[in-house]
Amino acid sequence: MTEQVQSNRLPNGLTVLTERMPNLRSATVGIWVRRGSRHEPKDWNGVCHFIEHAVFKGTERRTALDIAVESDRLGGHFDAYTTHEMTGFALKVVDTSVPAAFDLLADMLARPRFEEEELRREQKVIIEEMKMVEDTPDEFLAEIFNAAYFPGHPLGRPIEGTEETVSTFGHERTARFHASAYAPSNLVIAAAGNVEHERLVELAARAFENGNAEGGGGVEGVKEESPSPAAPILIQRKKELEQAHLILATPFPSARHEDRYAASLLSSVIGGGTSSRLWQRVREERGLAYSVGAAGSHFTDAGVFQIYAGTSPEQLDEVLDISLEEMRRALREAVGEEELRLVKDQAVSSILLGLESTSARAGTLARQEIVHGRRIAPEQVIARIEAVTPEDMLRVAGEHFKTDRLALGALGDLNGFKVDRARLEV
Repeated sequence: MTEQVQSNRLPNGLTVLTERMPNLRSATVGIWVRRGSRHEPKDWNGVCHFIEHAVFKGTERRTALDIAVESDRLGGHFDAYTTHEMTGFALKVVDTSVPAAFDLLADMLARPRFEEEELRREQKVIIEEMKMVEDTPDEFLAEIFNAAYFPGHPLGRPIEGTEETVSTFGHERTARFHASAYAPSNLVIAAAGNVEHERLVELAARAFENGNAEGGGGVEGVKEESPSPAAPILIQRKKELEQAHLILATPFPSARHEDRYAASLLSSVIGGGTSSRLWQRVREERGLAYSVGAAGSHFTDAGVFQIYAGTSPEQLDEVLDISLEEMRRALREAVGEEELRLVKDQAVSSILLGLESTSARAGTLARQEIVHGRRIAPEQVIARIEAVTPEDMLRVAGEHFKTDRLALGALGDLNGFKVDRARLEV
């Protein structure tokens, strides 16, 4: 793999990263913000997600319609999202359109208009989005479980906020938060494809030359404190649901921890795909669930391993028992070489396939900068994956799969379903 990654940090703190892929006619250019919902004070919950929406509603130079038309003209591959730890905006375009795409992105993020009437309309849209979550059982369970798992911590709050907080985001409050959160020192510009690094640096310097490096007139940020996960047993009855929904969770290595590679492979073995232990036992062998799996979520300073399943209420006990059996198995029995080879191949293939996508490469550049402060080359990641041993995975399971740290969430017509700490023994 030819190394063609370049980076610059401008005097105002703005970071510019590029990965040149000269044989392509496409490019992805994006701007990522080092702010997400965990950086919001409690009474500002949801403002990062709200701003992600609001910047599409017009700038000093463009109306909302202008933005929509220009985005479509450039190809329409516009991705915007908010997570607990960052906000991202990226456009995939033909290489000759990179300057135009960057001009659109920079204008939206640096000079949004935040008109009161537009913001009121967007408040209604986001409140409808919240209602969709409430009407989607697996998402609703994830949200209420998250709040119980990270009590009093920003990671336990919904990314979209609440109806009460979002209703307060008029022009003054939205502009205040934007002024500090979108300061150049909080921005990472990343591009991959047939791009010229020096040209993008010039464009970035010009677009953000008047920006206050640290922001101004903004909102005092939240002091970043690592969460202390609880171990709740949350059972909520919702009798109108046909299915019962289950979450089992326990702490896991963070995105910066050396054990993250072993943890990721362990998740895959237990429930990461159609050949995984949970999928085969719960769905293929017994037909107990259409949807079942396991995955790790890795924040900068914390991680969570979760098993999820949706099943009939009368089968919930059996699904829970199988899930606990597989956690115990991971604690007591080393993963076999053939099974380990399978999940390693799966992980490596995912990385190699991602190398063919300018969107994936640009996103990886930005995320690595925000999470690690440096680039980790694909070859390094693959080497770390290949170095994981069955003993590493056994140790990770032993350190994190503990009875007193295991949490459970269940939602549905759960008449008679009971769980105590003794039942959750691993």
